[in-house]
Amino acid sequence: MNHIHNHFPFTKIVVVCSVNTARSRMSEGYLRDFFSRNAMDVSVSSGGIASNARDGMLISLDAKLVMKEIGIPLSDDSLSIDLKKHPESAQEADLILTLTNKHKKEIFDHLKLENKRIFTLREFAGETGDIEDPSMKGVEGFRKARDEIINCIDKGMKKYE
Repeated sequence: MNHIHNHFPFTKIVVVCSVNTARSRMSEGYLRDFFSRNAMDVSVSSGGIASNARDGMLISLDAKLVMKEIGIPLSDDSLSIDLKKHPESAQEADLILTLTNKHKKEIFDHLKLENKRIFTLREFAGETGDIEDPSMKGVEGFRKARDEIINCIDKGMKKYE
């Protein structure tokens, strides 16, 4: 039996990328699946922080496709969230995971969050660097991003076993 639930200190996670249509949605979907499989009561949401982030955009079809390939469907009716317009989402979180260092900086700059645990996904995994935007890179680019996201989350969660 996996005892991660005894050691994981967070109950509300927000994942942040540029516009909340691909990377953050794949991360959110995988985290929800992970917590469900481990019978953990952790709330997961996501949002975009870039200047071109908007409320109401659809999830990327390629993101939905590559997640469906591994048995994790992403909602058909879920729309993007602009964290600059809805800062409460990030303010209420006890862990914020970003896809890049730029997103991490933008979270600090725009939302002025103090005393929050904010890491890039790679930092959460004990690594450095970013998970690049798969847009315009076809389905293979999305698979690469999905696999990097999953690897970082799995590696980061091992710290709490």
